[in-house]
Amino acid sequence: MSYVSHLDCSRCGAHQAPHQLHNLCPECGSPLLVRYRLEEAGHNFNKTSLLDRPPDMWRYLEVLPVDGEEDIVSLGEGFTPLLRLRRLGSEMGLDGLYLKDESLNPTGSFKARGISAAVSLARKLGARQLCIPTAGNAGGALAAYAARAGLEAHVFMPQDSPSANVVEARMTGAQVELVDGVISDAARLMQEHGKGRGWFDISTLREPYRIEGKKTMGYEVAEQLAWELPDVIFYPTGGGTGLIGMWKAFDEMEEMGWIDSRRPRMVSVQAEGCAPIVDAFEKGLEEAPAWEDPHTISSGLRVPKAIGDFLMLRVLKQSRGRAVAVSDQETVEWMRKVGRKEGTFLCPEGAACFVALSELLEEGWISPQQQVVVFNTGTGLKYIDTLLAFSG
Repeated sequence: MSYVSHLDCSRCGAHQAPHQLHNLCPECGSPLLVRYRLEEAGHNFNKTSLLDRPPDMWRYLEVLPVDGEEDIVSLGEGFTPLLRLRRLGSEMGLDGLYLKDESLNPTGSFKARGISAAVSLARKLGARQLCIPTAGNAGGALAAYAARAGLEAHVFMPQDSPSANVVEARMTGAQVELVDGVISDAARLMQEHGKGRGWFDISTLREPYRIEGKKTMGYEVAEQLAWELPDVIFYPTGGGTGLIGMWKAFDEMEEMGWIDSRRPRMVSVQAEGCAPIVDAFEKGLEEAPAWEDPHTISSGLRVPKAIGDFLMLRVLKQSRGRAVAVSDQETVEWMRKVGRKEGTFLCPEGAACFVALSELLEEGWISPQQQVVVFNTGTGLKYIDTLLAFSG
């Protein structure tokens, strides 16, 4: 059983009932977050409960928003490998370097986690037509999970999104609309097209359940490291649900008595051509102004204005973390380097994290004996056309 208690607003704290379709907080228009009866959960759901459960994200069912297994729409997402990078770690001077490889999710990226949770709840609560603006991977995931659930999917993505994402979404049944511009332009067109049609919007943080799927990355890292969190986590940041979700997971685990109060320093990684969180963090702002003229080969990082910017910046401050912007040229170089050293074909977003890691190592912000987890959020195979065209 799930121990869901209620939803609350991430900004004003207003409560909402959990068993209804919700988008943003009706009081202030901010993201809603799912809350659980964690003290009760801690008495009945413990780490040993996991020993005989399937290796997927739904092993943490008690702290996910579905009532039971019959409500789950799944393709086997989650519990991705945490790989020890011994050769690369030795070269970089790090004793404990790990890669959390999200490319092994069913649709080739971490988006499968959030979309699985969102589609599960949308179907249970009565939605029949789902819509999403996407930089690529979330659109492919929505198409697949909507098909699995027997729901209709409407996907809006920039014209220059990786062709693999476009083909994937169409082949799994979505209605795909290609848009001139970036993800914010796709969102505007989606709102225009969906008006009055009963489409349910599952955009990043515009409904409360995608983040619940994403937070399972935090539970998995803790479990895979024997319930000791790493010293530093590097995460590529577009919409930011993974970063926010993991921080939420750490708080939940502490309240249930699974971990102590020690937290990793969180590093948000963005591209130099679209770095609103980095800019806001360096200026000490609580929100990030929209980025003008966003451009980068890391399509998942091309998010000029994230609705959860204030939550990301809050996590970076609370964790004593950093925000780092990197170049596309160095990103491609690190895709090659990691591939040749460790045999993993990273997506550009994941490779960007290694650029940031090398910079912070050189700066001395990370010491050789510290344990570091880098997230690769998807497979490089979806970026073949982008890489072939790249001449930076």
